[in-house]
Amino acid sequence: MFKHRYIPLFLLFTTLCFSQIGGKYTYQFLNLVTSPRQAALGGKIVTLYDYDVNQAIYNPATINPEMDNHLTANYGSYYGEVTYGTAAYAYTWDRRTQTFHVGVNYVDYGTFEGRDEMGMLTGDFTGSEIALSLGYAWNIPYTDIYMGANFKMISSTLESYNSFGVAADIGAIYIDDYNDINIALVIRNAGTQISTYAGQYEPLPLEIIAGISQEVENVPIRWHLTLENLQQWNISFSNPNRAEQGIDGSSTEEKVSFFNNALRHVIVGAELFPGKGFNLRAGYNFRRGQELSITDKRSFSGISVGMSVRFNKLRFDYSYSRYTLAANTSLFGLTINLQ
Repeated sequence: MFKHRYIPLFLLFTTLCFSQIGGKYTYQFLNLVTSPRQAALGGKIVTLYDYDVNQAIYNPATINPEMDNHLTANYGSYYGEVTYGTAAYAYTWDRRTQTFHVGVNYVDYGTFEGRDEMGMLTGDFTGSEIALSLGYAWNIPYTDIYMGANFKMISSTLESYNSFGVAADIGAIYIDDYNDINIALVIRNAGTQISTYAGQYEPLPLEIIAGISQEVENVPIRWHLTLENLQQWNISFSNPNRAEQGIDGSSTEEKVSFFNNALRHVIVGAELFPGKGFNLRAGYNFRRGQELSITDKRSFSGISVGMSVRFNKLRFDYSYSRYTLAANTSLFGLTINLQ
């Protein structure tokens, strides 16, 4: 019979890049990068305010009429048999009520062998999770500040265990058109489980994210700076491979400095030719780079790159993210302008 202790096996796939803040929460798939553009810029970018209908999944305040009648779908292969994807659509009802947004993201953990406590086969089983979101944004009158909210319904199935939950994202973005600067703040995944896997309620991965971006004057580049996990200061952990060994055989745990821990909240990215028919993207996630790098070996963990090509009303996006020497991910996306 499938035991409770096997449930963490499912969570392993979605917590690899979340480290100290990973194993404490349920529905960790909500923190997976939702689109190739997001992934290429380092992940969790909350300041994109344009045609990209994917962006509203991370910051609902960015929902705007430029997304009207855009449909997007993204697909990625994670590790082993794990696959995940997202889809989103936006529709502008009219200029007064602005734009509504619908999104869905899922993760399929593949097939596992079921065994009892004696190691005997009991049959294969699967696991999957899905979230459906509905979002809306509005402008605060006489200001350049936009507010938005997503309401999410979440379903999770791990072998014979099921859970259902609800969550909300609340976001704000300030658009300075004169200096071409966007400043954003988002509270994500504030919610609760409605039904649990086995009678024990678990917290959702609540996160506070802030960001700023600017398109450089006379240069076709927009840079992005994101501060993630602001709800928790200490997100570092000591790498056992970096412990200092004493001559008496003792071991001294690595000490993560104040500056090193601060950097682990930082994500930087840049986009060349933003908004054009062809553009290039690159990003660096400091926490991923620190946590997944190999001691005394250059692995380029934390680096991500990507590109976008538009053909008439179709836009193709691709990203490549470096995690470790043995694990990298690629995301593919297609956006269709249905107007």
